[in-house]
Amino acid sequence: MESIVAVSNLEKTYASGFRALKSINLEIRKGEIFALLGPNGAGKTTLIGVICGLVRPTAGTVVADGHDISKDYRAARATIGLVPQETATDMFEKVWDTVSFSRGLFGFPPDPAHIERVLRDLSLWDKRDSKIAALSGGMKRRVLIAKALAHEPRILFLDEPTAGVDVELRRDMWAMVRRLREQGVTIILTTHYIEEAEEMADRIGVINKGEIILVEEKQALMRRLGKTKVTIGLKQPIASPPAAARGAQLALSPDGLTLTFTQSGEGADEDGGVAELLKQLAADGVDFKSINTERSSLEDIFVDLVGNVP
Repeated sequence: MESIVAVSNLEKTYASGFRALKSINLEIRKGEIFALLGPNGAGKTTLIGVICGLVRPTAGTVVADGHDISKDYRAARATIGLVPQETATDMFEKVWDTVSFSRGLFGFPPDPAHIERVLRDLSLWDKRDSKIAALSGGMKRRVLIAKALAHEPRILFLDEPTAGVDVELRRDMWAMVRRLREQGVTIILTTHYIEEAEEMADRIGVINKGEIILVEEKQALMRRLGKTKVTIGLKQPIASPPAAARGAQLALSPDGLTLTFTQSGEGADEDGGVAELLKQLAADGVDFKSINTERSSLEDIFVDLVGNVP
């Protein structure tokens, strides 16, 4: 699939000597939703800042929609929309004026019909004549999104877009993101709500300590690193795991009433191993009264990944 953002050998070292980005190589595909995950201080915001032309890299190149972000800054930046973490904007401007002004910043001619569509999509139409200072925190966040969409970008960065916002805005935002993807816009998001990435993203990238440690299709990642944990409640206590279960990752509770079976890797989302184990237990005369199955979430996988990086 064709890439729309290509990052090659990207480095960023600050004047203090802190190396924020370490030889980053990353390609983001046209029309996908790409989730960039990482703990605080991992380099997510620095990487976004470099791609958007807000942070000067120490080394490496970034190409956005065919334009080198350093050599052809205006053309590259015009194809990118950014919703930053901070909600700071001109508090004494009216909503309509600040969103319209953002479109003009990129050299686009006025288009009131487009601005109206954006404001309606974000439930801001009734607030178009309100000053930003008078809006709630959630509404101010909507204004930032509207400003990022004012110039019809082909690439949209959402940096922690739902941090501290209400459930209604979160729902509206993800509905909007899906519509934008249907229109061909590429979405790159960072979020601490990893369940959102699990629901929305096509691919997952994990950054830690300034390095990309993983980039993979979401479903393939869930299959490869996921685990299935099956808890089997027994009718009668047993002294040790039955012979039929030898070779399985099976643990017996101290009271002898609970067996726990863990299956990892490619087969973790399949029930075949569990079904076979239950047949073996029944054949071995072990009676069970309850079965509970839990599968790894993306958050479980993320915590394991980041926790295992030295």
